[in-house]
Amino acid sequence: MKQQAADAAPGQAARAAWMRVLALASPAELDRACAGLGALPAHRWLRRPETGMAMVRARSGGDGGRFNLGEMTLTRCTVALEDGPVGVAYVQGRDARHAEQAALLDGLLQLPAWHERVREGVIAPLARAREERLSRQSAQDAATRVEFFTMVRGE
Repeated sequence: MKQQAADAAPGQAARAAWMRVLALASPAELDRACAGLGALPAHRWLRRPETGMAMVRARSGGDGGRFNLGEMTLTRCTVALEDGPVGVAYVQGRDARHAEQAALLDGLLQLPAWHERVREGVIAPLARAREERLSRQSAQDAATRVEFFTMVRGE
């Protein structure tokens, strides 16, 4: 049983990584990426996009005791592809279309016939775009950082 769980772990880690990319992509980027795939397979709703609240928890100092930081709005969706896999998505905010597309792409990534095409045509470009945005923001933050220091008198 432990071996089976160990074998599933790499697949779960990869799925978690692509689900993160899909959830953090902007809805406009996701629209463009989906349009580039052409005709997508039929799917049916298992759970239509629903908007609700989730409690965000944090740790004091990163390793202290957990506390409730506050609530955030999120939208979830679940679809079943006609070929069998179930796609799931949870995205921040109220964008039902974003949740639907992310769930559909999650399902497609589980199909061997679509996996590489979606990974290279959608996931990789979205991940690169996010890294570039973070890099630009980091450079902008560094340019405006003020360094404070104290001079000691009498030495």
